[in-house]
Amino acid sequence: MSEMQATWLTQDAYDRLKNELDALVADRPVIAQKINEAREEGDLKENGGYHAAREEQGQMESRIRQIQELLRTAKVGDVPTESGVARPGSVLTVRYDGEDEHEQFLLANREEGAHGELEVYSPSSPLGQALLDAEEGETVEYDLPNGGTMQVTLIKAEPFTG
Repeated sequence: MSEMQATWLTQDAYDRLKNELDALVADRPVIAQKINEAREEGDLKENGGYHAAREEQGQMESRIRQIQELLRTAKVGDVPTESGVARPGSVLTVRYDGEDEHEQFLLANREEGAHGELEVYSPSSPLGQALLDAEEGETVEYDLPNGGTMQVTLIKAEPFTG
């Protein structure tokens, strides 16, 4: 599996996702019971409880598949300890071409969770891919959704300290 296909997660995030998956799988019989009870109420066309339970089941199954895929491709590791190189788990400070202001974000999977005011950018996003393994001072180019390109300079890369 290549580095790009892997989903980098801390051990804490992996454990949290695994626990969520276990809880969702354990709830499957509860949702099935809700559907059966609502089905027994009669006419399914006008049965709000039945449709709500089916909707809940669909959302739960979608989340189960999403977590299973994340865990299947997970590369569990610690936050990097080295500064100066953009790695998953690093806080990056960048400057976009033509701008004076800097932007700071965490290079990690969104499943790592919110980190206060710090945005999270995925290593598999166009910007994340371009910056991955870049060294401080290096300027890289990435593709924009509108078909254009943008240059960004890595100002600083340091380990995320939470």
